[in-house]
Amino acid sequence: MCTAGAATSTDGGADGGGAAAPSSTALNSAQVTIAIDSSEDLKPPKQTNWRRVLQWILAPALTAATALVFYYQSPWYGLASIYVSLLATLLVRPGWRWFYIAAVTTPRDTMALISYIRVLVFVKRQERKNVNIGDIFEANVARQPDKLAIVSESQQWTFRQVNEHANRVANVFHSHGYKKGDVVGLLMENRAEFVATWLGLSKIGVITPLINTNLRGASLQHSITVGQCTALIYGANFRSAVMDIAKDLPAHVGLYQFNDEATQDMVASEGLSQGLAQQLNGLLDTAAKDKVAAGASRADHQDKLVYIYTSGTTGLPKAAVITHARFFFIAAGIHYALRFKDEDVFYTPLPLYHTAGGVMSMGQALLFGSTVVIRKKFSASGYFADCARFQCTISQYIGEMARYILATPAAPHDRKHQVRMVFGNGLRPQIWPQFVERFGIAKVGEFYGATEGNANIMNNDSTVGAIGFISRILPQIYPISIIKADPHTGEPLRNKKGLCERCGVNEPGVFIGKIVKGNPCREFLGYVDQKASTKKVVRDVFSKGDMAFISGDLLIADERGYLFFRDRTGDTFRWKGENVSTSEVEAQLSNLAGYKDVIVYGVSIPHTEGRAGMAAIYDPTREVEVSHLAEELAKALPSYARPQFLRFLRKIDLTGTFKLRKVELQQQGFNPEVIEDELFYAQPDGTYLPLTSSIYERIQRNELRF
Repeated sequence: MCTAGAATSTDGGADGGGAAAPSSTALNSAQVTIAIDSSEDLKPPKQTNWRRVLQWILAPALTAATALVFYYQSPWYGLASIYVSLLATLLVRPGWRWFYIAAVTTPRDTMALISYIRVLVFVKRQERKNVNIGDIFEANVARQPDKLAIVSESQQWTFRQVNEHANRVANVFHSHGYKKGDVVGLLMENRAEFVATWLGLSKIGVITPLINTNLRGASLQHSITVGQCTALIYGANFRSAVMDIAKDLPAHVGLYQFNDEATQDMVASEGLSQGLAQQLNGLLDTAAKDKVAAGASRADHQDKLVYIYTSGTTGLPKAAVITHARFFFIAAGIHYALRFKDEDVFYTPLPLYHTAGGVMSMGQALLFGSTVVIRKKFSASGYFADCARFQCTISQYIGEMARYILATPAAPHDRKHQVRMVFGNGLRPQIWPQFVERFGIAKVGEFYGATEGNANIMNNDSTVGAIGFISRILPQIYPISIIKADPHTGEPLRNKKGLCERCGVNEPGVFIGKIVKGNPCREFLGYVDQKASTKKVVRDVFSKGDMAFISGDLLIADERGYLFFRDRTGDTFRWKGENVSTSEVEAQLSNLAGYKDVIVYGVSIPHTEGRAGMAAIYDPTREVEVSHLAEELAKALPSYARPQFLRFLRKIDLTGTFKLRKVELQQQGFNPEVIEDELFYAQPDGTYLPLTSSIYERIQRNELRF
């Protein structure tokens, strides 16, 4: 990410001003805003002509001069010149409110700017030296060979051990003819060998698609083929999944099976799946561990490192390209934005095949020499117990993970840990205060972004609910914007000139990041599938010919520039003339249902305008009392935002990053003939009654109206 309020994977911008924005706590319990009306910026008072001249000529001139100094001189000269420019702007920019906003946001923006400069200096230094990930990791090995690098329930690997395993992997595949540019997929659970394997392949320039371990059948086959793999390394625990599709894979795809301690003896006695796969363990045992063989190809700084797949909440997973340069930028971005320390001990129970765990956390070990504690599978009750056991100082969350942890019974380890900061994305504002209070967390670093995007943002000051910010003083520093778009399709709305328009204060819009080729902060690498990449690019944004990455997410920016997530485009729906945010309703409903999983979506009712809200609640043991829930919903949500239909799920489908899938639920609607789960429908008085087949038919005939 581009640090603090800066960007690498999603961004926004507009002038300050406007009426007093709601505080971050405005997104709590019963006060949640479901439909946000566009707020009009406060108009500056009428100016004399000389002030207009100063504002529109002098200020931009100083900004341009600042940019030149920043580019041609050192970053610190650039920082000083920015303050000079800011001072001059303050002298000519009228409006007392702007002065107030400038005063309260300058410390935040300054911190972000310093972090951003440090990231750029770090990344540019590696670029000039043409350094790859293996190079900088080996420097850490030389500096601290016996320090623990990766720790889990069953493993404690030092930096030397990780490097030796990586060298063995590199030498095995080099001896088998694999070279720079080849693609070898990796399907393995969270363990030290997972990291050491792709690291070793990178030492000979081989690209490694990191495949989601939950995939089976056609989805698994798709991930291998779309990544253009010439070989696949898989853990023995996934042998049956691989063998199910092995005969459908291209003939040139070589299979290598890695056996952990638990499967080694079993595999030795049973043989290797009719000889379709080679046993990797035996090959590694005989390979050199001290260094990579002479003559092996080497990866350059800009070369591809790994492919990381999207979660696949809609459609099949897409392989996003991560280069060595991009890896440096993501890991260093969050390191400097949140001011991590090299001596920190990180805890991540997230899958290492995704960016959050595999790059943001693991990158702290590979690039900065920190220790990272991993876990094979997330456990809500074991989260802070692990942190206490391994003396972790930084822990990571994602998606609904924080809600699961909060729902666990109180335990002694809730506060008997050394965690000073948690970071991640998806901590809902409705539970943020309760989470930090219960577990004694001093700081929260909430970030937002997409693996494939170029506009990640970061909340660096623990503002409740914010996922990042843009500067209201000098918005041009951050090439990110929130543009007006159709909330259902995500299609940008254009003016008479055919260009996009920025949203005003508290006006929801789609988040975009300007694309600048060759700039590590602004480059958009996209997917292996170029057709999929083009769908994420919008052209002619603010001027003819410019381009931006379009996130597909609806955000709002308040008066101070803090950014808040609203919804995915297409997830909002319009009911009773109001736009309803599914994410806001989900958060409220989950709290009322005892922190259970909740999915909210819009469904069509015949002869009725808009879409009615429907909520699917994961409650296999049926603990939720519907009558009580109805009473609480009436207090917490306006009538148009309350679900018209309830569905109590017996099972639920989550992605590897704890995101809920809703596409199939939307398609099924509320037909009791095709749904086995319990269904309820809303009455005019706000209560709910069971939805039977006869009631459904009455709704279809428009005899029962909403």
